[in-house]
Amino acid sequence: MALELPDLPYAYDALGTYMSAETLEFHHDKHHNAYVVNGNKLLEGSGLEDKSLIEIVQGSFGSNAGLFNNAAQHYNHLHFWNWMKPNGGGAIPGNLEARIIEDLGSVDEFKAAFTTAGLTQFGSGWAWLALKEGRLEVMKTANGENPLVFGAVPLLGCDVWEHSYYIDYRNARPDYIKAFLDNLVNWDYVAELFEAAN
Repeated sequence: MALELPDLPYAYDALGTYMSAETLEFHHDKHHNAYVVNGNKLLEGSGLEDKSLIEIVQGSFGSNAGLFNNAAQHYNHLHFWNWMKPNGGGAIPGNLEARIIEDLGSVDEFKAAFTTAGLTQFGSGWAWLALKEGRLEVMKTANGENPLVFGAVPLLGCDVWEHSYYIDYRNARPDYIKAFLDNLVNWDYVAELFEAAN
């Protein structure tokens, strides 16, 4: 399947001071678009042209680095835009909150682990909440890698590549991750992915 750049699910200025219009314009229109354009070029002749995006990501991992990097980042960003919403953060839907408490100790412990994952990912990468073998776990991955290639289902991801936050936060990655968790996360979308994975 050809990769296609989606429109953002909200206006460029909808996330306010937590993620500026300038950041979204660069991140979506430049960076994400580049993954789509380059990914489509690399998809040609790969033998994966008729596969789903998940199959392209999994099928290129470890065998076609260029295609994997672009297809995986496309997958990650398709969800990243939906993992955020205006006036995000706040209460976590009941079933998901109960599972977070059961598997990770408490919501505060989850947030601490997620923050640590994002802060300790050296260089570019992602922090994740994922479902693996029926349990929630916090993960971190380098560059464009995601839980799909490690036998898990991504439920929430925070992009910690510098282009995600440098315009708004400069080098203060901790402030960006805190703003993401407290003010941006679309927990309804995370809960939808959790229910679908179950």
